[in-house]
Amino acid sequence: MVGEQTYRVEGMTCGHCVAAVREEVGAVEGVASVDVDLEGGVVTVRGEAVPDAAVAAAVEEAGYRVVAGRS
Repeated sequence: MVGEQTYRVEGMTCGHCVAAVREEVGAVEGVASVDVDLEGGVVTVRGEAVPDAAVAAAVEEAGYRVVAGRS
């Protein structure tokens, strides 16, 4: 079953930020799609059994920080 998780991410300011987050989070095992709302600072992840810690690590790898977990 595919689920959806939303995370608030701090530090994104431009299109490059969006691309970096989308690329890193998209590489996490189980992720089917990633939507990034730059203005809202929100990343929505759709996939199967995607661990929150893996998403947070991918966001950090891109240079940003998850400030609020799953909603």
